[in-house]
Amino acid sequence: MAVSLAGRGPPAWALAVAAALAAERNAGLRARGEAALRSLVRFGKLPPGQALALHLLCDAPSKPLAKALLRHALRHAPFHYKVTFHDVAVLTEKLQPIVEGMQKLFSAGTGTYYSDSIFFLSVAMHRVMPREISRIIQVDLDVEYRTNIWELFEEFDHFPEGAVIGLAQEMQPVYRHIFWQYRQEHPGTKVGEPPPDGLPGFNSGVLLLDLEAMRQSALYNRLLEPEAVRHLAEKYRFKGHLGDQDFFTLAGMEHPGLFHVLDCTWNRQLCSWWRDHGYSDVFDRYFQCDGHVRIYHGNCNTPIPAE
Repeated sequence: MAVSLAGRGPPAWALAVAAALAAERNAGLRARGEAALRSLVRFGKLPPGQALALHLLCDAPSKPLAKALLRHALRHAPFHYKVTFHDVAVLTEKLQPIVEGMQKLFSAGTGTYYSDSIFFLSVAMHRVMPREISRIIQVDLDVEYRTNIWELFEEFDHFPEGAVIGLAQEMQPVYRHIFWQYRQEHPGTKVGEPPPDGLPGFNSGVLLLDLEAMRQSALYNRLLEPEAVRHLAEKYRFKGHLGDQDFFTLAGMEHPGLFHVLDCTWNRQLCSWWRDHGYSDVFDRYFQCDGHVRIYHGNCNTPIPAE
């Protein structure tokens, strides 16, 4: 889901709900979407004159169901909102020429979950969204809010100069695993190491995209070029499988100034798959997150704690 603030005032910000794909055939996806919207409404409160612009990505067969879901979930919303639907097929066609090179490097192969170009939407959002939208928050569907979404929009104000994207660090040692060859060749590197001093990589479940800054950043747009992506992948001996967050992780190793690191409480990931797959000795150093959780992320179908 993507969201922005479409106010009566100048800021054109948005919240995008990423991937309500094939929802009419996936009861689990529908349930997660309903839970996410319920929590958004429960905690959401906007300043006077602002409205939440919801951008929903879905395929054509899912659109009627998505409309019904939104009508039901938002019927008691304490804020004004506007909903825009985006056809996945249309966006995919626009994205394909931009992200084709990444797909070969950051997915496990044709036909796998992250191989579709729509999973690279955030990387090129600034090129496919209308120019009047200057900032957008993209969130996965498997999240629940425990605080006002407005507070997340306020994080844009904390971006340092040169930063174009805000996101939290990955909370499993997945990139410790993926960077194994680079780490072996560079003893003592911080690449793939856990917080607070290491570079564990990023998770793209919650993304703050400063679209105008992305449009203006010559450095960021150079990194989208196939040759630049290939160069970084070769330098870091990198072959990923997680779509956009692989690109952000790789770019962040080389150019950390492009990114504003969100506190872990803004994307409290719950998946613990890597604990049981070879990394139990270091897992908790990545997984620890202190403080009041503001957004839970039930990645890899992990249940989210009840309020």
